Amino acid sequence: MNLPSNWLSHYIFLMKNIQTVFDEKIMISPFVLRRLKSDVLKELPEKLEEVRYVRFEGAQQRLYDAQATKIRAMLEKSSDEDMNRRRIQILAELTRIRQICCDPSLLFEDYQAASAKREACLDLIRSAMDGGHRILVFSQFTSMLALLEKDLNDAGIEWFTITGETPKQDRMDLVRRFSEGTIPVFLISLKAGGTGLNLTGADTVIHYDPWWNVAAQNQATDRAHRIGQTRTVCVYKLIGKDTVEEKILKLQQDKQDLADEILSGEGRSLSAMSREELMALLG
Repeated sequence: MNLPSNWLSHYIFLMKNIQTVFDEKIMISPFVLRRLKSDVLKELPEKLEEVRYVRFEGAQQRLYDAQATKIRAMLEKSSDEDMNRRRIQILAELTRIRQICCDPSLLFEDYQAASAKREACLDLIRSAMDGGHRILVFSQFTSMLALLEKDLNDAGIEWFTITGETPKQDRMDLVRRFSEGTIPVFLISLKAGGTGLNLTGADTVIHYDPWWNVAAQNQATDRAHRIGQTRTVCVYKLIGKDTVEEKILKLQQDKQDLADEILSGEGRSLSAMSREELMALLG
């Protein structure tokens, strides 16, 4: 077996990091009492989670492929020094490819072709409403929520929206009106809806786009799956098939597994990923 010349230094580095993690876990374990919500709040109803895969076609697929090719070329041509200097630019390009997954019109104003996830989301909302359910829809992109508002208006479906721009008093008023009324859909930006909202009037949660930090998504889901909820909560994650979103989903699971193992919570930042790991995101 031919090992790279620097394999020993990589091995030593890995072992040191594993030992550091192990030592930290030993030190904090006497002070950490970790309890799962299912252990503490036994009266909570069940939470069902499902990944809904969506396949891109036509113009959306071509735009996705072009952006993926652009990022690969950028990574392949970058030296290690360039990677550190251009990391913000690379992360910005990753954000662009995620926006294409959501809806290409987020980037291209004249885009008029189909948006697979947008159509799938509206179908899911209609289906949930037919079953008598009320729905929370989360997205990182407030511009995506604006597009969904248009779709709901065209479909004659009433909605509320909360983003980071919504004043605190208005947020509380919208939450109250949703809880006391019959409006079926609440559109919420992921960061604005992570904490502080009690929305047990809804029993269906749709995560329109995956976020790197699974804890933020879980906190958003907990706006419906919390004390006061009496119905089973169904959580749907809309994921573009064979796209960077699938890789994000895998990263979320890997990060959660690591957090469960060492009680570290957040895990490593995306900005610390290597060139090889960033390339792996693109398939």
